[in-house]
Amino acid sequence: MRLMIFFDLPTLTASDRRNYRQFRKMLINEGFLMIQESVYVRVAMNRKSADFLVKRVAQLCPKSGIVQSLMITENQYASIEFLAGNPIEDVRNSDAKVVVI
Repeated sequence: MRLMIFFDLPTLTASDRRNYRQFRKMLINEGFLMIQESVYVRVAMNRKSADFLVKRVAQLCPKSGIVQSLMITENQYASIEFLAGNPIEDVRNSDAKVVVI
């Protein structure tokens, strides 16, 4: 199962940019990998752990902006089609059940 986080945060003021950087850093520290700007993904072992991650991210969201989550299965994630550009051949786009880093 994969948990995807999408966000659109304001960056007009210095405070907004600081909140953006802190939120992005928090996602990375929680194990999310950036697949596009403002789109992060993380492998979750099951629905329960994905629900836990959603609640944890929700607690740490900035007060302004939009942050959304989406849980998808490995098969759904593997079926993502690239309409433009090429996939990066690394762990982010792997549908392997076990990844050793």
